[in-house]
Amino acid sequence: MPRPSDSLWDIAIAEVQKKENAGNEEDPEAAVHSERSVFFIGNKNGGKTSIILRCLDRDEVSKPTLALEYTFGRRAKGHSTPKDIAHFWELGGGTSLLDLIRIPITSDSLRTFSLVLVLDLSKPDELWPTMENLLQKTRNHVNRVVADVGKANSKLANQIKQNMWQSMPKDHPDRELIDPFPIPLLIIGSKYDIFQDLESEKRKVICKTLRFVSHFYGASLMFTSKSESLKTVTRSYINHLAFGLDRSKSVVVDHNKPLLVPAGSDSLSQIGSPPASSSDLRQFSGSTPMELWKNVYMRYFPPQNARDRKDLKDPAKDPQYAESEVDAMRAQKDQELEQYKRNADKSWKSMVLESHTR
Repeated sequence: MPRPSDSLWDIAIAEVQKKENAGNEEDPEAAVHSERSVFFIGNKNGGKTSIILRCLDRDEVSKPTLALEYTFGRRAKGHSTPKDIAHFWELGGGTSLLDLIRIPITSDSLRTFSLVLVLDLSKPDELWPTMENLLQKTRNHVNRVVADVGKANSKLANQIKQNMWQSMPKDHPDRELIDPFPIPLLIIGSKYDIFQDLESEKRKVICKTLRFVSHFYGASLMFTSKSESLKTVTRSYINHLAFGLDRSKSVVVDHNKPLLVPAGSDSLSQIGSPPASSSDLRQFSGSTPMELWKNVYMRYFPPQNARDRKDLKDPAKDPQYAESEVDAMRAQKDQELEQYKRNADKSWKSMVLESHTR
């Protein structure tokens, strides 16, 4: 029975769980299964939906994600055991719908929650702003959720904080120099087939920058494209987050090849300094290594002024969500609004006229 405080997403997840448990009521052991959540964020049209469909073996044509979408996947552990469930969330609109991040990340889901940031490598000028805004907003929200958990259960909150360091070996030389993301993070650079046509120097800058950011946050990093081999590797990483399956342990850091850097396998000494001369580095302002890398990256790829929100289409006018009765009422309300604007404009003009004649 849904609670009054339940959102649409809470009800949808409850329905999935209800269907999964419907046939297992007579077998107590069959009710034992794991559930994990994977949240996809990133550039608009960056390939998030395609990655999810590929991992779920769904041969469908991907459609643009307008807001926040949910789907799920199941995987059996064996012939007689229950199926594990993975909840897949996807945020559309690039950085224009950041407030929706709070919907899937809750105190109930946090312990089994992972984040996948998909960055469009064919748009290097959008890469840093997208990455910075999404990760910052998500991290702030996760920290608030952990703080709320700590008020009720300090032991659980401490456990969540300790889990942040699981991807980093205890003897790693950079443990004191990094700041792990509060939940497991995978950064995927999409459209590598287009990216590889960039100039070698630009590819090197992008690769080194993403390696630094991923290492600093204790995240895994990989590039993908339409190549079947890269699709397979991408799927293994997503299945690792969604179902706990083994993932590829290969390491590729050559900027002339698609990167594949598991969390904890890189180091600041291997990455090196930001791609700038010593004199240039002294001129850049920045109180932290992250700010320094940002300033160097921005010199190579200045961000455009256009914002995602300007390009976001109105969902109410999208034909895939057509509802005749709702659309008719919406049209009527739009007409009433326009009439109100015209009347208000006339009233304002008459007031101004009167003030001038006095």
